[in-house]
Amino acid sequence: MPTVPTSADGIHQAAFRFRCIVCGDVSDEAGQNFRCPQCQDLLEITYCHWKENGFEAQSLRSLWRQRRLSLSAVDLSGVWRFRELLPALASDERAITLREGNTPLYELPQCARITGVPRLFAKHQGLNPTGSFKDAGMTVASTFARLAGFRWVACASTGNTSASMAAYAARGGLRSLVLVPEGKVSWSKLSQALDYGAVTCQLRTDFDGCLRLLQELVVRAPVYQLNSINPFRLEGQKTLALELLEQLDWQLPDHIIVPGGNLGNSSAIGKALVEMRDLGLISRLPKLSIIQAEGANALVRTLRETGGQRLISVQAETRATAVRIGNPASWKKAVQVLEATGGACEQVTEIEIAQAKAEIGAEGIGCEPASAVTLAGLKKLVKQGFVKLDETVVLVLTGNLLKDPDFTMGFHRGDLFKGTPDESASAALNRLRRLPVVLDATLDAVMRALEQAEKS
Repeated sequence: MPTVPTSADGIHQAAFRFRCIVCGDVSDEAGQNFRCPQCQDLLEITYCHWKENGFEAQSLRSLWRQRRLSLSAVDLSGVWRFRELLPALASDERAITLREGNTPLYELPQCARITGVPRLFAKHQGLNPTGSFKDAGMTVASTFARLAGFRWVACASTGNTSASMAAYAARGGLRSLVLVPEGKVSWSKLSQALDYGAVTCQLRTDFDGCLRLLQELVVRAPVYQLNSINPFRLEGQKTLALELLEQLDWQLPDHIIVPGGNLGNSSAIGKALVEMRDLGLISRLPKLSIIQAEGANALVRTLRETGGQRLISVQAETRATAVRIGNPASWKKAVQVLEATGGACEQVTEIEIAQAKAEIGAEGIGCEPASAVTLAGLKKLVKQGFVKLDETVVLVLTGNLLKDPDFTMGFHRGDLFKGTPDESASAALNRLRRLPVVLDATLDAVMRALEQAEKS
């Protein structure tokens, strides 16, 4: 099996090592399945030199802020700008970057009134270059794929990963292979992978089947795996938390709420929070909570039925395609994050997701369905008393509205749930629907439409 070393050309020597998340075994290289050779659990990246470097929190904050004035490619990246906490490159010019990160933090006044939580924010990762949070991880992982000498990169995907991987592969002069489940990926996402030149294979299986096949492939061929089990992906994705805290002037929120699919993103954010605390950048850990779709609730069931000791896989089914994953690879990392931060794990229905998406849209902020599970989940956490009304909450929106426009059009046409068990219940969403009005091309017709809108 091809391995990924910590000592390849272009990588700063001895800057990081691979560590098993369960047994703690530390190694200088990782196999392409990114699993511990001792116990077969997932690996993460650890930094042996941090204590020796003696990082000073205020100096790091000042350095990162100062770089925002730089025109260097790595400083224009909202990921590599925080490179002191990433695997080090021998030369900054080796990074493959599309100026990822630098995503906005929005206030949500209307959603704040709906939930009763006055200090409510959204960190919108859907405004990355390819429209999802995946870019923050892909810039790091694709860079190290190239440095390790790989010519091909590959992923199994529900859509966003394939779009991001294909873009960064094209940018870095690499070839890319995409495995997606046939008929279960938004064409808006798939069109990106096609445009960026990926060899795209639609397989007659689900996402989990695609991932199993990919893991067999990388054992037999010199192909670099870029799914979220790749620890370099999570290192890039953790910079979301660094940028968020910087945007809040290092004033900690009480809660960060994220969607739960393959659980790499929640794992990455949790890792960043623990590292920031250990480095003195923050004094405590915000509660990080994970929300899943009811039809893809593997982590929810794992926690409720086994106390987080054994994964309960499910046959995933949800219109929120980005989280339609029944056998999440990073579930143990997610359990550790929930335990470390004291976060919650909740599930929401398809109706609740559709409603929350429309409510976020009414703020002038579009997101894909999977992102909206965060607002739907917040409502439940408030009712349960887990989130207090005087606390500060940040929702992580992971994907852009244009990732799945068919969902949005189906919602506003009123046929999103047609022929499903949710059809009758969906009538409660009528007040949020905004159908286009077909009129004669006269001033009077438009005036009447305005008058009618005023009454509604």
